[in-house]
Order: sequence, then C-alpha cells, then structure tokens
Amino acid sequence: MEQFRAVARVHVLTAAVLFGTTGTAQALGPELEPLAVGTARIAIGAALLVAIALASGRFQLGGADRRLILLSGACVAAYQATFFTAVDDTGVAVGTVVAIGSAPVFTGLLARAFAGERLSGRWLGATTLACAGVCTLVLGGGSGGEVSLPGVGLALLAGAGYGGYAVAGKALMDQGATPEALMASVFSIGAAVLIPLLAFIPTDGLLAGPGLALALYLGALPTAAAYILFAHGLERIGAGETATLTLAEPVTAAALGFAVLGERPGAAALVGAALVVAGLAVLALRPDAPLRVGARAAEASA
Repeated sequence: MEQFRAVARVHVLTAAVLFGTTGTAQALGPELEPLAVGTARIAIGAALLVAIALASGRFQLGGADRRLILLSGACVAAYQATFFTAVDDTGVAVGTVVAIGSAPVFTGLLARAFAGERLSGRWLGATTLACAGVCTLVLGGGSGGEVSLPGVGLALLAGAGYGGYAVAGKALMDQGATPEALMASVFSIGAAVLIPLLAFIPTDGLLAGPGLALALYLGALPTAAAYILFAHGLERIGAGETATLTLAEPVTAAALGFAVLGERPGAAALVGAALVVAGLAVLALRPDAPLRVGARAAEASA
C-alpha cells in the first residue's frame, strides 16, 4: 500500500513541476490578457482531456454524483477567474502567495469537514513549513506589491476554489469515476463557464502564431498532462496531502526563472525554497508509520 502511495506522490510532484512551467512560458510568449490566456488554456486542456479519456477507453463516471461533478467544474472556473483577477488587482506576488499558500489549508479543512479525511500532525507540520516557504519565496524579493483587500479576498476565493475541486475530485473517484473521465468532465464544465468571458475581454494576439503556440503549450502540458497526473495521485492519497505536495509549483517556477529567465533570487527567496522542499520532503519521503500500523490493525480486525 505504501508503495502505491509513494508512486501517487511522484505523480502529484510531477504535476506540480508542470504547473510551475506556466509562468516561464508566459514570460517567453507574447503579452496577452491573462484571463484570455487562462480561458484558452482551460478550453484546450478540456478538449485534450476528453480525447485522452476517449482514446484510453476510460471515460467512465460510474456512480459519481453528477451534481458534485458540476460543483467541481464550477470550482475550476472560479479558481481560474478569481486568481487572474486577484493578480491584476493586488499584484503577482501578493496574489500568488495568498492563493497558492491558502489552497492547502482550504483543501485540508474542506476534506476534514466534508469527507472526514484525517489530518495528521505530519500533514500540519509539512503544510506549515511549505506555506511559510511559499510566503518567503514569493515575497522575499522585496517586491510584495501594493496590498488590496479586494484582491486578497479574490485570492482567498481562488484558494478555496482549488480546495473545492480537489476535495470533490477525490470524492468522485471514490464513487467510481476514473481519473481520465473526471478531469475531462470537470474541465469541460470549467471551459463552458469561462469561454463566454472571451466576448468581454481583449483577445488581441491570442490566435496569432506565438499566442496560439503559448495557449497550446499551456493547454497540453500544465493542464491536460499535469491534471491527469494530479488525478492519478489524488486517487491514492488524500486531498490535503495532494494540495500540499503541489506547493512544489512555486519552487519550480523560481528555479526556471533562475535558469531560463536569468532571474537572481536573494537569500530570503532561497530560504523560502528550502522551507518548501523541507515541507514536501516530510510528506513525500517519510513513510507514514502510524497510518500503516493503523491500517494493519484494521485489516486484522476485519
């Protein structure tokens, strides 16, 4: 059982690395309206996820609650829209740290409240370390940006949206949905909610060569491929642990900023990255001995 959980953690960490390439790709691409790029990313990702689910023959939702699928899709759309709006209102640094830093906390609390998921002391310690690291990493450069209360509120809604679809996704797979069918369905709903926004926001350059290439990349790797891996990991481990592991995303973004974009992080940013890695290591590398013993005891009494 622990071997399967270890593989699931690798899946989630790989997804987080793919998520972390988004910022570098956008920096290398043309300047476009962020919400337009986000909407195109979700739409292309949804189409690819549907194709993957159909090609693999795993488009099965089983006894999954269709209302919960709609809710999960709405959470995907809410995360995408509120995150980009928050970043536009309160700045990249503050918006990112509030949204990404709050997501594991919201996920854990929602998983506990609605799914009865046990939140161990190890999860709490790892999440505290990693969230503190994200704050230090993102704000350590000294350019925290102007804090806007509405922007912070939107970023918190983004974190809650992330938590909502992680917890709902775990519940839906427990009800019989395959990871492929779940992601295809959820992102199709998210795309259907967001696409009408393209009528009200600037889309200049989105369908030109560089803009289209950027949208295709973001839809294929940090969305379709990453969320298939994310779902396969979520299927094996809890939503709270999954959300904490995805905090590898800002570390990946910082590393790519250094290696590809020539950014030079200060000492505080390096300390922040080290804290995130330490928090992830607590979850990803150390076997959960108490849980394993408890599982064996349960099996023995069955």
